[in-house]
Amino acid sequence: MANPLFDALFATGRADALALEGQDVAWTYGDLADEAARLHAALMRLGVAPGDRVAVQVEKSPRALALYLACLRAGAVYLPLNPAYTDAELAYFVDDADPSLVVCDPLRERGVRALAPRAAVVSLDAGGGGELADRAAAASSPGPAVDRALEDLAAICYTSGTTGRSKGAMLTQRALLSNAQALKALWRFTADDRLIHALPTYHVHGLFVASHTALLAGASMIFQARFEPEAVLASLADATVLMGVPTFYSRLLAAPGLTREACAGMRLFVSGSAPLLAQTHAAFAARTGHAILERYGMTETGMNASNPYDGARRPGTVGLALPDVDLRIVDPANGDRVAPGEVGVIEVRGPNVCAGYWRNPDKTAEAFRPDGYFVTGDLGRLDADGYLVIVGRDKDLIITGGLNVYPKEVETEIDALEGVEESAVIGLPHADFGEAVTAVVVLKAEGALDADAILARLATRLARFKQPKRVLFAEDLPRNAMGKVEKARLRRDLAGLYG
Repeated sequence: MANPLFDALFATGRADALALEGQDVAWTYGDLADEAARLHAALMRLGVAPGDRVAVQVEKSPRALALYLACLRAGAVYLPLNPAYTDAELAYFVDDADPSLVVCDPLRERGVRALAPRAAVVSLDAGGGGELADRAAAASSPGPAVDRALEDLAAICYTSGTTGRSKGAMLTQRALLSNAQALKALWRFTADDRLIHALPTYHVHGLFVASHTALLAGASMIFQARFEPEAVLASLADATVLMGVPTFYSRLLAAPGLTREACAGMRLFVSGSAPLLAQTHAAFAARTGHAILERYGMTETGMNASNPYDGARRPGTVGLALPDVDLRIVDPANGDRVAPGEVGVIEVRGPNVCAGYWRNPDKTAEAFRPDGYFVTGDLGRLDADGYLVIVGRDKDLIITGGLNVYPKEVETEIDALEGVEESAVIGLPHADFGEAVTAVVVLKAEGALDADAILARLATRLARFKQPKRVLFAEDLPRNAMGKVEKARLRRDLAGLYG
């Protein structure tokens, strides 16, 4: 046996080749492997056994990434948690996952010990120091990586929980490795690549999509603690790839240093985790000469679809299904495939899909069809060429007067209006219609448009039942840590708007 994912991540990179640099370190692949081994030894001394969960709530650092790799090496199950979670929020994850070890910031250690009495608790700070680092430095060799099978769990990643309690998606070695191999090939990663890594590492995008793809190719990472436009712009001349969320690109567009000359050495810009506005795609292409490659994935499945490396990268679409992913669009009422071009629920099947939800057989059963397809809960349609267009979440579907309204269709029309920065369309309780279509709009400049002007424009573009009953204005839209608009929060905050 072997440890498939861990072995693959270090198979290509030469020991003396640069793996990552930034945050005051420059580690070769040999350095990163040695750091993972020392942390593996520290985990063993703390009582972590293969299959145990290790909950990690720390700021991004090279050592935090090495800790993830150490968990793979030790056969432990890695549980990344957002550092912004409060102790009350953290208590749920600790109770649900029952970790044998919790790694946290030193300033939170006391509170974590109180809520995790059955677990060992050690610290790791934003600079990579703390008790765990000290234990690793003093540890003796742990021996080789622990044998693991492809079906063994590598990580549990909790969903965002915008409509209820978060569920722990069980990600196997097979799911993570197959997805990384597919992306490496699809996005043409090689050892010559330099990835600007400005994403958080508590999320699938930064921890798996970015890190796995780079390491699997033997590429190097410019490791940045967080996204800062100035730091990214300064790194462009020394990089070849940037992976980001739409906010990265809108903020880069606001920076005067984003030019064709600055991007001359770049070969790929990737966007995901939230929808990329078509106008952002167009503006970025006009400014830089690069068409952003948008892709589609989720916590439970990793990446499912991607615009092509060669060929048309179509604004407003997330591209074609990955080569090893089966994707279909079905009627949510009966599960039958819809006709081409019609909207339905996106379902996927492939080696990338999670093994279910941790200790939650009921939710697992709800999420899978008898033939193995995973029900994403996302609404979409396939165009004539097989490109996937995401329309919204199933839960975001608005039923007004018995008619279905897909928010994305209305948002696309509003966002196209001159003077509009972005919008979110939601359904709110209404005595007559059941739900009323309601738009929340962010303007580029105060007074650029008023509600009547927006409604007048929409009157010629949308059927009457799709037109918003009200248009509200906001300085910005509420978003989660990965930039997705929190429509559940909007619905909650505005629930009484129509009485």
